[in-house]
Amino acid sequence: MSSRQEPVYWLGKETLRVSAALFAENRRRLCKGLKAKEGTVPKSVVVLQGGEQRQRYCTDTDEVFRQESFFHWAFGVTEADCFGAIDVDTGKSILFVPKLPDSYATWMGKIHPREHFKEKYGVDEVQYSSDIADFLASMNPAVLLTLRGQNTDSQSISREASFEGISRFQVNNVHLHPVIVECRLTKTDMELEVMRYTNRISSEAHKEIMKHVKPGQKEYEMESLFRHYCYTRGGMRHTSYTCICGSGHNSSVLHYGHAGAPNDKTIEDGDMCLFDMGGEYYCYTSDITCSFPANGKFTDDQKAIYKAVLKSSRAVMAAIKPGVQWTAMHRLADRVHLEELVKVGILHGDVDDMLKAHVGAVFMPHGLGHLLGLDVHDVGGYPEGADRVDEPGLKSLRMNRPVQERMVLTVEPGIYFIDHLLDQALLSPAQSCFINRDTLARFRSFGGVRIEDDIAVTANGVELLTCVPRTVEEIEQFMAGDHDCSKSFNPMVSQNF
Repeated sequence: MSSRQEPVYWLGKETLRVSAALFAENRRRLCKGLKAKEGTVPKSVVVLQGGEQRQRYCTDTDEVFRQESFFHWAFGVTEADCFGAIDVDTGKSILFVPKLPDSYATWMGKIHPREHFKEKYGVDEVQYSSDIADFLASMNPAVLLTLRGQNTDSQSISREASFEGISRFQVNNVHLHPVIVECRLTKTDMELEVMRYTNRISSEAHKEIMKHVKPGQKEYEMESLFRHYCYTRGGMRHTSYTCICGSGHNSSVLHYGHAGAPNDKTIEDGDMCLFDMGGEYYCYTSDITCSFPANGKFTDDQKAIYKAVLKSSRAVMAAIKPGVQWTAMHRLADRVHLEELVKVGILHGDVDDMLKAHVGAVFMPHGLGHLLGLDVHDVGGYPEGADRVDEPGLKSLRMNRPVQERMVLTVEPGIYFIDHLLDQALLSPAQSCFINRDTLARFRSFGGVRIEDDIAVTANGVELLTCVPRTVEEIEQFMAGDHDCSKSFNPMVSQNF
């Protein structure tokens, strides 16, 4: 923490200073949203429960703690086992921290007084969580607003605050969720600044990998290098998700890197690499994918597929602006992919007919991209009344709503050669009629290409947050050792694509 009077999260050196004003502004926005929502009664009090410190299975070994995202959005607290309350009428904030036993001082360090947390997080008052029921009762609230709602990606239900004595209060657990989700949907200036930082550090980490990757290394060595750079240079203890370091045929496995395939292949000469990794700072995420040849030089086939994906990426980013339907952006990427695959010779026929037969989903079965924020698949993609489009590809899209200014989104088109999907397509009369089997056979062991950038939506277009080599020429030049070429692709301003 900084020694400045203003509460600031800071890990020293060149890491980013994040003011507690960021979370005070979030609380203000939440109160404003709740007051505007029909049905909010006077003397309503929001109660949020933070994440709990958990142990590994039945042991006493702690897992590395990461704060629950809704609670972090409102309070910015790094400690476990806390609660927070917000008086909607006045905006007053109360943090409830655990009252630690004397033994804590022996094993874990200094036991701080409540005043320490008040100064650290810039809240109005701090009480012990064991006193939460009595303290809330002293506020005489008409209703406690607790958080309960479904995450439209995981289908899980958010953690609702619960504490001993809550039965003494009138509780409403449906009013809060849609309002706080809409608040998280669009980012403040301070939040955008943190996300620029996570992208800058993560982009530099990807470039570090491009400098050092070579055939003969293990995929996990690249994961290790990425994580090391993000932590040592950016103070990022966590990555935003499990790192994906696919090479060769593994680059077509969409969520590679899991326990059954833990980035353990040896990278071979001629492999296409697909590295999807993002660092996280103070719970704010990034999500970047770079695809490139392991030996630094594209073959003609690799170049053709890579350029097809890059073309769709840039077409989408040129089209994005407030009001555009996200489903339309996915369809645009599909169209560009199909047009380019016709040029390569893998497909033939009318592209409109291919779109009707959902041929695009054979090569890109996932959605174009998703919201990004305190979660890598951030909340708000499917508001009430928005349904998934029940079509291949689109049914995996993580958002179905118009694009709004101040959204942060990923744009991640990809073309993959997945045996399972190709075999199905070749057995389908509706799809196989468009496929040149002989040409496709040449690409069976290709793997895949994904190009994933993070963008912030502006009033007229997008700000590209990610800063890595993207064209074939930039990648080859950078991997050949000309690292000064990175100056030509610094995109930390609004771009025209």
